[in-house]
Amino acid sequence: MNRYKLIAILLCTPLFAFAQDKPKDYGRLSGGIESNSQYYVDDPKTGDFQEEDHFRSNNYLRLNYTYKNWFAHVQLESYEPNSILNFYPKYQGTNLGTFSIGYKSEKLEFTLGNFYEQFGSGLILRSWEDRQLGINNSIRGANIKYRPTNAIELSALYGRQRDGFSVSDGTIYGFDTEIDLSPLLKFEDTNLNLGLSYVGREEDLDIDNPDFKALTNSFSARLDFSEGNMYSSIEYIKKGEDVYAELGSTINDRYFDGSALLFNFGYAQSGLGIDATFRRMENMAFFSQRDQSANVFNQNFINFIPALTKQHDYGLTNIFVYQSQPRLSFNPIFKSGEIGGQVDIYYNIKKGSTLGGKHGTKLAFNYATWSGLKGEFDLTNRTYEDTDLFGFGDKYFEEVSLDIKKKWSPKWASIFSVVQTYYNARFVEDRIGEVNATAIIGEITHRLGSGKSVRAELSHLFSDDKTSERAKNWAGGTVEYNFSPRISVFATDIWNYGNPNEDRQIHYYTAGGSYTQGATRVMASYGRQRGGLVCVGGICRFVPENTGFSLSVSTSF
Repeated sequence: MNRYKLIAILLCTPLFAFAQDKPKDYGRLSGGIESNSQYYVDDPKTGDFQEEDHFRSNNYLRLNYTYKNWFAHVQLESYEPNSILNFYPKYQGTNLGTFSIGYKSEKLEFTLGNFYEQFGSGLILRSWEDRQLGINNSIRGANIKYRPTNAIELSALYGRQRDGFSVSDGTIYGFDTEIDLSPLLKFEDTNLNLGLSYVGREEDLDIDNPDFKALTNSFSARLDFSEGNMYSSIEYIKKGEDVYAELGSTINDRYFDGSALLFNFGYAQSGLGIDATFRRMENMAFFSQRDQSANVFNQNFINFIPALTKQHDYGLTNIFVYQSQPRLSFNPIFKSGEIGGQVDIYYNIKKGSTLGGKHGTKLAFNYATWSGLKGEFDLTNRTYEDTDLFGFGDKYFEEVSLDIKKKWSPKWASIFSVVQTYYNARFVEDRIGEVNATAIIGEITHRLGSGKSVRAELSHLFSDDKTSERAKNWAGGTVEYNFSPRISVFATDIWNYGNPNEDRQIHYYTAGGSYTQGATRVMASYGRQRGGLVCVGGICRFVPENTGFSLSVSTSF
């Protein structure tokens, strides 16, 4: 019997026994079930389905058990007869995905098995799960936390990162210290926290080069400050020298180190909020297995490097989406990282003013810009000189957006958005083209009472893109009707009417609905999926163009 299945049986047997009408002293069992299924069909516009298994389903059963200070969890996963399109190929079949057992008290916490962890912002280490993106890079090993005082927390971890139903070849070591300096410095109204981290990745390769080291070390220091209406943080990461990997293969005579600098500042008061972030990264892609450096499934990432841009809610504003560029690459073009940032400004125009009206008006402004690092590069020999610390090279992406949210009456509300985007496809997608695009969106919601409402959205994208399948102008619209807080239906369509190729002037329509009862939610739809990126929190997964039925069911207990 598979050893992981045996572990699951041993863990689950007492859990179910304790849950059967036993006194509360026997602990508590909770969990959840999630199923995401698709049935793909042939379509004259999006093409015939060429893969095996028209029906595909991703399913998750998670059980959590707590007894006093002890806890345990198991997660069974099933990808039958295959995972949905463009998920990591190692997600196949039915098996035990994650398991753990641990102990937690006020001063001490430890976990054996699979665990999730984050040091600081995640730029040096973060493990997490996102089922929509197909990411679960939990670490299988041991994690311990100790809090000698309320002001100090010490963490240490050891293990290997999840890779499908197995683990990666590289071993991860981590240490983290969090110190609340406020009580030590006797601050009363000021919060000041210091963080220090170490992460090592050890993977021995068959490389006959005295410069090669199996262990790559990374260190970070960070400082978080807040007082009154202001807050700020700064974090610096130094990644040790490592062998250069290109398209999944190592170049054994090329070694480079890396670094990252992250700065955040914010101010908030009644009616006004400002948040600004700056980030510079050089060769900061950090994988638990070196040959995964070119994978497109976001697997084996040790650190968390999202795109720091506005996360949009509409289909047409998510066509030209920026992805962070942390990797060093000489093929097909040179990139050593990125530099840039974004600024968000939120302002509420007061009720009763000329612009605010009776119910007030909310404004949200965002500006984001990202460029390559400036330096001297030798593509032929795959090497480069030191880059400028704050030098901006080729521009990768720039975007300006404004959202105006207006409540006209207790029953009527509207949103107007405009987004101006510059997108350098050469550096973001490794294809020819620089795109300038403007999206305009109007949305209106009418509340009908008793939980009923109707929402309608119209949008248009002006684009000068000439070289991709999503070229030129788009139009879109959505209608959504809520019968109650539990039942809703919708229909949406985005249309690439301006594409010079008439065969690509496709309506990507979808219609469906959802039903919610307590902790259970069911969603079903039928339609066409535009090929491109699906992004959650700045991390993206490529989805190929397809047509079909979708069904999602989730519940918790």
